[in-house]
Amino acid sequence: MSHKRKKITVIGAGFVGSTAAHWAASKELGDVVLLDINEGAAQGKALDLFEASPVEGFDSRVTGTADYKDSAGSDVVIITAGIPRKPGMSRDDLLATNAKIMKTCCEGVKEYSPNATVIVVANPLDAMCHVAYDTLGFPKNRVVGMAGVLDSARFRSFIAEAANVSVKDVNAFVLGGHGDTMVPLPRYCSIGGAPLDRFLSEEKIEALVDRTRKGGAEIVGLLKTGSAYYAPSASAVEMAEAILKDQKRILPCACLLEGEFGYKDLFIGVLCQLGGDGVEKVVELELTEPEQAMLKNSADAVQGLVDALKGLDY
Repeated sequence: MSHKRKKITVIGAGFVGSTAAHWAASKELGDVVLLDINEGAAQGKALDLFEASPVEGFDSRVTGTADYKDSAGSDVVIITAGIPRKPGMSRDDLLATNAKIMKTCCEGVKEYSPNATVIVVANPLDAMCHVAYDTLGFPKNRVVGMAGVLDSARFRSFIAEAANVSVKDVNAFVLGGHGDTMVPLPRYCSIGGAPLDRFLSEEKIEALVDRTRKGGAEIVGLLKTGSAYYAPSASAVEMAEAILKDQKRILPCACLLEGEFGYKDLFIGVLCQLGGDGVEKVVELELTEPEQAMLKNSADAVQGLVDALKGLDY
């Protein structure tokens, strides 16, 4: 019987897209297509990355293109195309421009890779998932947003640094929209299975929660000319790997809720099981009243953006 290699297309050859292609190729998740409408941008970066394969010893073919035809039959598509934030901008300021870009990308994906699972990375993340879902017409399990994995990675790295422990032993996750209203849940976090408060004071934990919420802005402020790309791209590729290898990972992702946590028809960050069928289930949690209030605040912020989209011609 024939075993075909998996195919991963990354749309957008900017910093996030090209770095995602790098992680995916180096992990040998399959053949990688880097696609960008700027003629030559994806081709140049893809060729450069492919020429690293003899040195690094990875067997992934990496090709670049400006034509959606070359992405045909992709198993997973990661969409990073869109403008990044500049200092002083919120993710929400990108809404109109990135909605147009997202729609165009999804039309190409729908035509050439109708069976793909699509991972949305562009900001404002949760709203862009709605644009993708509406444009693609795919079932909800095959459209998922990358935000929670990144926000949780930031939270986990800050916790490991503060507690002076290995990041490998830190378990933590973040719920809600990807933005200033995100909901880190320290009550559910642990280090080596022991609760967080065995290692860090309440004040310290609260400071780390706050830093996590502002994690993206902290990097934008330092870079001044762009936004984060190493951790965002690694996070998208972790999700792609879970899908391609049917790993059944429990990861926080932006999923379309149909009644879970009391929300309907809204993409918002929740823990889900990610496997060969994409989002295979949403993991519901018991939340305290303050946690529920924070999640509602976050859901309301996302709903506001989704409502704003309806007034836009994109």
